[in-house]
Amino acid sequence: MDAAKPRTGAFRRLIEIGSQPDDDEAESLRKRVLVLAASFITGLSTVWVVSYALMGLYVSALIPFTYQLASVANLAVFARTKRYRLFRFSELALSLMLPFLLQLSLGGFFPSSAVVLWSFTAPLGALLFAARRSAARWFLAFVGVVAAAALLDPIVPDRTAMIPDWVIVLFFANNILGVTGTSYLLLSYFVRERDRAAETLAAERERSERLLLNVLPEPIAARLKSGEPLIADGIPEVGVLFADIAGFTPMAERVTPHEVVRLLDRIFSRFDALALELGLEKIKTIGDAYMVASGLLEPRRDHAEDLARMALAMQDEARRFDALELRIGIDIGPVVAGVIGQRKFSYDLWGDTVNTASRMESHGVPGNIQVTERARRRLADAFDFESRGMVEVKGKGPMTTYLLVGARPSGDEARSSASTGKPHLGTSA
Repeated sequence: MDAAKPRTGAFRRLIEIGSQPDDDEAESLRKRVLVLAASFITGLSTVWVVSYALMGLYVSALIPFTYQLASVANLAVFARTKRYRLFRFSELALSLMLPFLLQLSLGGFFPSSAVVLWSFTAPLGALLFAARRSAARWFLAFVGVVAAAALLDPIVPDRTAMIPDWVIVLFFANNILGVTGTSYLLLSYFVRERDRAAETLAAERERSERLLLNVLPEPIAARLKSGEPLIADGIPEVGVLFADIAGFTPMAERVTPHEVVRLLDRIFSRFDALALELGLEKIKTIGDAYMVASGLLEPRRDHAEDLARMALAMQDEARRFDALELRIGIDIGPVVAGVIGQRKFSYDLWGDTVNTASRMESHGVPGNIQVTERARRRLADAFDFESRGMVEVKGKGPMTTYLLVGARPSGDEARSSASTGKPHLGTSA
């Protein structure tokens, strides 16, 4: 047997004779290794059958031959019935008792070359194929068998008087190497398959982690995995941005579904990259609408400024995609954030700030960024705005709104523009 041999062809069919579709990986592994052990020891028993028969020890040859017949029958019944516990008990019982009987038939420890050592495969097998408590009982049974062999050793007749000592010593080496080698190979195969299963599980867990992080922000995912039953936070100041593509519905009706999805994937992927670069949190997409927030998970003083930079960069990106125009709305204020759902998680925001930012987008002007009065006040030191005057906003009534024009140059940038006579690129929409 080669522990590193791939499970292909006849070998795979053999070790999987007792497997069932609903077996978990651990159960399937135990079944495979037990079938492998039974098949290997059954084949190895031929050495004792032939050797003892050639030496005229027919009773002793009959014992391992009986083991072979019983083991083959046991494998056949297992393949037919899939009754794993019966198969396991039968194999362990055969492994425990037949080496003991073989030793008695030969005359004791020395004449048999301590063949009772093979009984150790019973507790070893129980440890691999059952549970630790069961393995402890089989080990006690092994101790009992060895003790019985020791008590009977002085009174059993030696059947190997005509066999040269060197043959007996050779069988000592064979039994020692056979037991330890079988134990090593079975453990090696078991550990290799267990490690392979662990690697597969780790890969699946990593894939699940990636999928979870595609749905939830990393800090929220960590809280969810830690067992926090309800994730709900009130944040006093969050910037909320909504954007959608002006004229998207009629445009989508003129092109193929493939082109629609490809366009949205390209532009939203760019928006995702911008959000990551600026440390903002993408909340969701709905159709052609994109929602992002600032100051949500890691509050910082300049989060609103980064949200405004995001809005300006989104407009620039949109113009590169077949001259698309975005309507963007921004509001800044308190929100409630949390996770809803049991099967398909969703991290979302609620509150007047969210509703107002959405209204700023839906009542906005294509190609422009409309913000509320409080958002303008929050950003006035770093950005330029144009007043749009009073706008009738659904559900809110008349509101004074502004259009974000661009970022104001810093002192160094302003001096550079003055000296060169060129305007700063960030000051115009």
